[in-house]
Amino acid sequence: MDLANLKSSSVVKRYPGNPVLSAKDIPYHATLVFNAGVAKFRDRYVMVFRNDYGVEGKSLQGTNLGIAFSDDGMHWKVSDKPCFTMKTEEIRRAYDPRLTVVEGRCYMCFAVDTQHGIRGGIAVTDDLEHFEILSLSTPDNRNMVLFPEKINGNFARLERPFPIYGRGAPEAFDIWYSDSPDCKYWGNSNLVLGSEQVPFCNSKIGPAAPPVKTERGWLTLFHAVDKQPGQVFDSWDGRWGKRYTMGIMLLDLNEPWKIVGMSPEPLMVPELDYPYEMKGFRGSVLFPGGMILEDDGEVKIYYGAADTVEALATARVEDLLALCVSG
Repeated sequence: MDLANLKSSSVVKRYPGNPVLSAKDIPYHATLVFNAGVAKFRDRYVMVFRNDYGVEGKSLQGTNLGIAFSDDGMHWKVSDKPCFTMKTEEIRRAYDPRLTVVEGRCYMCFAVDTQHGIRGGIAVTDDLEHFEILSLSTPDNRNMVLFPEKINGNFARLERPFPIYGRGAPEAFDIWYSDSPDCKYWGNSNLVLGSEQVPFCNSKIGPAAPPVKTERGWLTLFHAVDKQPGQVFDSWDGRWGKRYTMGIMLLDLNEPWKIVGMSPEPLMVPELDYPYEMKGFRGSVLFPGGMILEDDGEVKIYYGAADTVEALATARVEDLLALCVSG
């Protein structure tokens, strides 16, 4: 595949009002607002977003998670203070939230930078104000997303461990499946998708938004990274050389580590006519963190753009399924 000429699928439409959230919308110190988790919880849209603040060059003052609410999924009202933060002598920060509602409770997956590696965390909340941390993985694991219902009686998640020595190559990372009886102790792990199986990737892949259930399987987004020799994308430091694109696949309803079908082309690619995707802290980065299937068949896809703002795209569920499975 010619990676230099990747294009977004015609079935996806970017929201004309993009970005839907940026630093100017936040009523407290904010610099980069992106990689949000989005879900419908108790009759309204909820977005928990990553906020990196005090960013200058390579320095970062801090990171917290803010929260916003919406009646239509397009126009957002941000709460007046962050909803979640983690910082101790061992833990540097929590970031990249993903929201899933399971049996009426809102679960949040997130990444944690520590003095001894990156860990994946899961917390649960009933009021979106108080979060109970249920588990933190061992390093190095992240990009965790929960399925919106239990499978064979267990919580289920996709995750992206990133070994170096055992994998034999840097950043050739893959998507795995694990389950748990209580969302605390995880096991029964199975490989879902290897990075080498994605034609538009020559580096790493990982889970993106939590899967949504359809009659044909679990519709699942993932992110894929490609790098070209000598390629430098627009960025604040002028040295960014990775492009993040968006892929889509369909997983078996009962055995979600099995792929029913996958689009051989990317679903979305950063494109020149959308400067909020091509230019920013790290240009040419799309990172989907939320996907909502509406009752009328519309799918809302929320994604971080250029590690700087949060954006929205829409598609029809039947069109997305057709990309994964023909016939």
